[in-house]
Amino acid sequence: VQLQASGGGLVQAGGSLRLSCAASGSSGEFNLMGWYRQTPGKQRELVATASFGGNMNYADSVKGRFSISRDNAKNTVYLQMNSLKPEDTAVYYCYILRWGRSLGTWGQGTLVTVSS
Repeated sequence: VQLQASGGGLVQAGGSLRLSCAASGSSGEFNLMGWYRQTPGKQRELVATASFGGNMNYADSVKGRFSISRDNAKNTVYLQMNSLKPEDTAVYYCYILRWGRSLGTWGQGTLVTVSS
């Protein structure tokens, strides 16, 4: 499977960005789709995930500011990021997990930079 992420960039604090990640494959092939992020010297951390059935999970640090959604027909997951803070600056990675698998696939990462 191939993942194509887009939407990163530079934004001022308080601004918004929308990330997208499209996965190749058959419609409805993925159980879980989501986003993680990583900054230099730190471990990759969960931002948000969305199950095929619509269950959403968010990191406490982004609750109320970020919103994840997915289009199962298009195998695409989105991350709407509002009220961005400088501490949201990171490389954001798309993640997908196929049904019946225990290991998922990572996208190439897209850089989000929030200036103060």
